[in-house]
Amino acid sequence: MRPHVPALNLAPELLLRAQNVKVAFFDVDGVLTDGGLYFGEYPPGDDRATQHEGFTTGGETLKRFNTLDGHGLKLLQRAGITPAVITGRDSVVLRSRLHALGVTHTHYGTEDKRPAAEITLKELGLDWSQAAFMGDDWPDLPVMRRVAFSCAPANAHVEVKALATHVTQARGGDGAVREFCDLLMVASGRYAALLQEYTA
Repeated sequence: MRPHVPALNLAPELLLRAQNVKVAFFDVDGVLTDGGLYFGEYPPGDDRATQHEGFTTGGETLKRFNTLDGHGLKLLQRAGITPAVITGRDSVVLRSRLHALGVTHTHYGTEDKRPAAEITLKELGLDWSQAAFMGDDWPDLPVMRRVAFSCAPANAHVEVKALATHVTQARGGDGAVREFCDLLMVASGRYAALLQEYTA
């Protein structure tokens, strides 16, 4: 059987910019998800409900993730690139999903993302020139301005897309993370070999 020839074709200048990336940071809402926030309401008297200005709510209870993105994060690790997550939110659902994907470098409830990224870089013995970041809104800009390669999903804010090295065709939560992971894997030289394991 002949080896499978990858169909993915990326611009050489993009791959050159991403060639030395060893860690990829990801925002969550609008990147790993579609940016929608789903709030539930518990019945009166339920211990899980919280009171706020006369309203009873259960808070954010649901997030929608894409399986393409999840597999992309797993493949990224196999390509020798560490995925890391920095998010302004925190939830059991999110922690469970990232744990299932083997993502161990995480910062939850972090609005100031640059110091969080610096902590992870120090832990990994890396610097900004070896880092990439994918974000969609203004809190992501301080990190995007420092990394070697920045990426934004199609639904990102206009200022973020203007700064990004690359904007994906897919929207956040709909395969944008997988597009970015694929790009990084091609740049690392590992994409074809990983694909061959599935097509042999």
